[in-house]
Amino acid sequence: MNKKVIIIGPAHPLRGGLASFDERLAQQFQEQKYTTTIHTFSLQYPNFLFPGTTQYSSDPAPSNITIKVSINSINPFNWLKIGYILKKEKPNIVVVRYWLPFMGPCLGTITRIIKLNKFTKIICIADNIIPHEKRIGDIYFTKYFIKPIDAFVTMSSKVTDDLKKLTTKKATQIVHPLYDNFGEPVLKQLARTHLNLPQEANIILFFGFIRKYKGLDLLLEAMSILNQQSNNLNIKLLIAGEFYEDRKVYDDLISTHNLNNCLILRTNFISDSEVKYYLSAADFVIQPYKNATQSGVTPLAYHFEKPMLVTNVGGLPNLVPHKKVGLVTEANAKSIAESIKELYQLGENYFLPHLREEKKKYSWKTLVDTIAEL
Repeated sequence: MNKKVIIIGPAHPLRGGLASFDERLAQQFQEQKYTTTIHTFSLQYPNFLFPGTTQYSSDPAPSNITIKVSINSINPFNWLKIGYILKKEKPNIVVVRYWLPFMGPCLGTITRIIKLNKFTKIICIADNIIPHEKRIGDIYFTKYFIKPIDAFVTMSSKVTDDLKKLTTKKATQIVHPLYDNFGEPVLKQLARTHLNLPQEANIILFFGFIRKYKGLDLLLEAMSILNQQSNNLNIKLLIAGEFYEDRKVYDDLISTHNLNNCLILRTNFISDSEVKYYLSAADFVIQPYKNATQSGVTPLAYHFEKPMLVTNVGGLPNLVPHKKVGLVTEANAKSIAESIKELYQLGENYFLPHLREEKKKYSWKTLVDTIAEL
């Protein structure tokens, strides 16, 4: 008899990296002969808490996964209902995502009720324990969530360390699997044609939701430094992702440093079907984060075999071995500018053999096997 797994977390029709991750994880469980269902949110965030334009995807639903849109994050009666439904189903494993303390009351209540069946094991994939942007109640909500969990999977040393401050429960750290569900790489010239980008320019990519901790302001200041130097690199920064905060601070930086000619702004949500073109069009992926646990952009760059520049914060240096799959630099504009120049001095081909070898570690099977072992 096949074992039954239920994943609790974002999935279609919700959009974003967590949804993509959960859908790909469900596929892997199915490949390994688990009967798998995702329970996602009918309401994930109230609109006033959501900084983007929409929480929903315009892409079609995955055809090979069972997704039930069932959980309302702010309705306690719904938490009780879903908890008792899942308790009765008696799955062997419930995998629950935890990325934000706001979700603690909802997910902590559902998992408490499931545990009443004295059968199901509950494994948490912890993306963050102590969030990037702190709010009142964070620790209380997180402690409430942690209590019914049997064990944890983390994907960075920062999250592992944060978890140890709150619990002694077992936690296994693995590397974030590759996002291999966005299609295969496209020839750079074809990707640039598709996106209407200049063929001859040197293009670096900042990809993903724009939030303060991701350091786009540092990267814009680094572009200003590069512009002031007569290096003839003709570097253009492609910013691909939606603003998750007031964009005025960035517009002011662009204006102050007169950066319009060296920027390509695609600051709308990038649909899953377009991701491969943005990654394939770039020479290098730049992650100028001010703080980080892990980043979903890193495994994306690995899949598309794009060398990376990351800052020396959180778990990023562990994911990007220096001068092998990219460069690690300090989180300031001058260091970032110098390292961008070094990327071009070394060239893409310098990094490719190391990238191809390192990416072999980033397996979805490893994640499923780790969950099963826990």
